[in-house]
Parts: sequence; structure tokens; C-alpha cells
Amino acid sequence: MKNNLHVFLGATVADAAARPLHWIYNQKKLLKYVNGLKDFTFLKKNRSPFYNIKTGNVSGYNDVGQVMFNTLTEDHQNIEGRFKKNILKNFGPGSKYWKNLNLRKKYKKIKNWRSIVQGPWIHQNIIEAIRNIKLNKKFTGGKKVNESDGYCAALPYFLYGHSFKDIENIIKTVTVSKISIKYALSKFYILDFALKGVKNPVNEFIKKFNRNSYFKDVVKEIQKVKRIRRIHHSKAVKVLGITCSYPGTFNSSIHSILNSKNYKSAVLKTIKAGGCNCSRVNFIGAYFAALKGVNSIPKSWIKKTYPAKKILKQS
Repeated sequence: MKNNLHVFLGATVADAAARPLHWIYNQKKLLKYVNGLKDFTFLKKNRSPFYNIKTGNVSGYNDVGQVMFNTLTEDHQNIEGRFKKNILKNFGPGSKYWKNLNLRKKYKKIKNWRSIVQGPWIHQNIIEAIRNIKLNKKFTGGKKVNESDGYCAALPYFLYGHSFKDIENIIKTVTVSKISIKYALSKFYILDFALKGVKNPVNEFIKKFNRNSYFKDVVKEIQKVKRIRRIHHSKAVKVLGITCSYPGTFNSSIHSILNSKNYKSAVLKTIKAGGCNCSRVNFIGAYFAALKGVNSIPKSWIKKTYPAKKILKQS
């Protein structure tokens, strides 16, 4: 596919596949939902305890990538500036995301409120980015959390062949967390190795950056994952990290990658492990698409993913 957009397609389809089971931390409930199903992707009934969107749509993680993708399809001039404007349009005041943020604030005042938000869930990094864009800051990203939004935002931009320095600047429009930037760049190096045909991109990352002071912590984390490689994935995720934050979300993604032979098995494994599976499959889906090509993505899954049509049209 042109500009390696099959990698972004891989991330998008995986996110949509996992979305109905996003953010389930009660393993007993999750296992009940998937019991007896060989394929528990694209469940018609939402099971996320936090928010509900129509099956086939993507979470807020992948959606910021869609905003960047749409920015790129419009024009390749002043990408960063237009991306910021599009973030405001898609996530800011007047959007469904912003409306639901205000509802959440209202619900917090209600004692014992147990309902879920009907519509998309805006992430902390995006909330901060919107505020900082309005303040016209140079680097507008959020700093309160160490999560995957920066990677998701920069993924389409990376696929158009921009330098790693420019990619870092795009990441900073969404997050200025040093940890988030470091792990996002690590993901892009691994994806770059996969696209270049390296047989084992994770090992190649270790080999290339083993003596690199900037990535030394990332290398140590990967080696930690490799030491427990043989542990069942769902159990390993509880040890490595089941929430949205780095390094856990990265480590659990690497464990899935190391223990999976293909795109489908890796995504299913990740969904079943629970927690913030959407943040993890955005990397895992991209990885296997980069490593094994567009045909590794199940065609039936692509058909169920609403944003997939536009990506295929541009490829």
C-alpha cells in the first residue's frame, strides 16, 4: 500500500476490534463476556464500563491518529499547525468528546453514580493539548500522564517518511511527557525495522540501542519481558502492566508480539488480557501489519471497521 498505510490500517482495525471490550479490569467479567467465543472482536454489545460507542468505530487512542491522517490527506503544508486546529475541531468545544467531558464532570458530583458515558471518551493528554493549543504554546502536549496518545497521533505522519526529529515534534503536540516520547520513538524504530524487512525487529532494537543512553531503560524493559516470555499472556500483563501507562502498556505489547505468530492471534490475545487493550493493539496491530503485510489483517475485520474505507481509498 502507498506510504505504508497498511500499517496504520493494522492499528485502526485492531483498535476497532478491541473497542467493545476496552478498559475492563475485572478479569472474571471479561472471561464471562468472551466465554465460548473463538473470535470475540467487534462484539455488538458494548462491554466497556466507561463509555459506549457504535461497534466499528475506534477509541480515542486511534481517533487522534485519524485526525492526523485526515490532516495529511488535506495537504502536506503546515502539517503541525493544521493538525492542532483539527484537534480542536475533533475533540474540543462543540465536539461529542467535549460534551462528554462536561457530563463526566457533572456525574462526579453525583454520589454512587454507576452509569457509563454514551459516546466517545476524551483522554487526559488531549484535554491538556486543547488547553495548550489555545494558549499558543510551542509544545502543546499534556504532561500529567505517560500514555500512548503521542504514538497514535504520530503514526500516520511516521508512515509518510518524515525524520525522527520531526516525528518527535508531532508527538509533542499531544504529550510532552519524557517517558511517553521515549517509548513512542521506540515503537517507531521497531516499526521501521519491520518495514525494512528485519526478521526480528524487537531483537534488532536491542542490538542497535543496547549501548544508547537514551534508550537504555527501554532495552532493560524489553529484556525484563523476555525473561517472563513463557508465562501465559494474561498473567504476564498483570505483572508487566494492564493500564494505559508506560512502560507497562509497552511491555505488555512486547510480550504479545513475542508470543504471537500472526496479527489475528496477537490481537485476540491482547483483547483477552483486558485493561487498556486498545492502547496496546494500536502498536501490536501496526507491528504485525508492518512485518507481514496488509494480507495479515483479516479481511472480515477490515469490513467491520468504519475508518478503514478512507485509509484504503488513500492507499
